[in-house]
Amino acid sequence: MDRLNLDDFSDLIERPDAGVRRDAEERRERLAVPAGSLGRLDELAEWLSAAQGAVPVRPVERPRVLLFAADHGIAGQGVSAREAGSAHLLVRAVLDGESPVAVLARRFGAGVRVVDAGLDCDPELLPEEVVRHRVRRGSGRIDVENALTAEEAEAALRLGMRIADEEADSGTDLIVLGDLSVGGTTAAATLIAALCGTDASVVTGRGGAPIDDLAWMRKCAAIRDALRRARPVLGDQVELLAAVGGADLAAMTGFLLQCAVRRLPVVLDGVVTAACALVAQRAAFRAPDWWLAGQTSGEPAQAKALDRMALNPLLDHGVCVGEGTGALLALPLVQAAAALAAELPLREEDAAAEPAV
Repeated sequence: MDRLNLDDFSDLIERPDAGVRRDAEERRERLAVPAGSLGRLDELAEWLSAAQGAVPVRPVERPRVLLFAADHGIAGQGVSAREAGSAHLLVRAVLDGESPVAVLARRFGAGVRVVDAGLDCDPELLPEEVVRHRVRRGSGRIDVENALTAEEAEAALRLGMRIADEEADSGTDLIVLGDLSVGGTTAAATLIAALCGTDASVVTGRGGAPIDDLAWMRKCAAIRDALRRARPVLGDQVELLAAVGGADLAAMTGFLLQCAVRRLPVVLDGVVTAACALVAQRAAFRAPDWWLAGQTSGEPAQAKALDRMALNPLLDHGVCVGEGTGALLALPLVQAAAALAAELPLREEDAAAEPAV
């Protein structure tokens, strides 16, 4: 098998259809509800219409929450409020319907899929359909060693690409992307700091399970040391993900890129998905046109990444629990935008000219 070159995605990914977006904008101007009165909902509907290549926009009927799970070796250094190697407990809570994202998914009618990219637990603890994709058990401690080998990083990227194809082929029409990880925000902040050229203190946040000041200082030191290892490999995204990423981050990067190839829109959650998106943008500059930032999580690294990609979060409710919860809260907003754009009546003088659909 040829070595994976992420730069190839730059030629594979096209922007959403600009002509369709103009048609959607023109149709919006003919609605009975005054232009501008629905605020950002108009922009959302036009973005979705361009992604679908359809006017009027189609309803979002088969959304899917996709959660990549892994443990990060750096968690053993006391940078997380959760115990190192405990991400499988987060997975179990989702599968049992007892986590915030599971509760909201039931309420919103969204399917949930969990993919084990690198959990540090016995496979027998979780269902086969979750663990069968695992690239490796846990990841290396990124302040002193690589998270993955180059071969593992490529395998994780290909895993994400394969999952994207499966979702697109199954008829999923919108992805809510999140992570189930312990130590993942440390790796994510390292990637963002490296790609944005900033120091560790600028990107170090409190994490999904907020940490105290001492843990914050340990986290900042870990990111500082990991940055020294990241900077020499900035020119190669696969090597970068191997050095300071992890199996889940590499898989999500491949997933985001292939979703853009397949014209499958994605709603990003917190800092971990933002880091993966930033790596993906480095490979294919058009890819962010297929993504929405669902929410701002309060993590400084997420804010820097979204600013670099010119993505404006839909919500700001202070939700930092992770696991796709904040992004899932944005799903009804996207669905509302589509419904209003498609179902509101046209002005009386324009209705007769509207073709039947």
